[in-house]
Amino acid sequence: MMWYEVAITSLIFAVGNILFGHFEEQTPKWRKLLKLVFFISISILISYFFGRKGFHIFLGISMIFPLVIHLWWLPKKGINGWTGEPKDKYYELRGWKKKG
Repeated sequence: MMWYEVAITSLIFAVGNILFGHFEEQTPKWRKLLKLVFFISISILISYFFGRKGFHIFLGISMIFPLVIHLWWLPKKGINGWTGEPKDKYYELRGWKKKG
């Protein structure tokens, strides 16, 4: 088992859920769990075939997508990339219905 890759990937997901969990509040729990298992599996496979350096390159590249979404695309749509507000616009963008 490649404990380092599992620990780093899990830590990134934990911090991400703490800071950005409000962006996934209506995402089903099974989908969140599947996403974690998928990224841990990919991390282990990349490390196995390409070594730790390959794993670190994968981490760097995989950080680009969320940064683009939160720093450019969401603000372009009129949504704060840190808070997800206004909620109405964000829910509409995700195709969610407002609770209550």
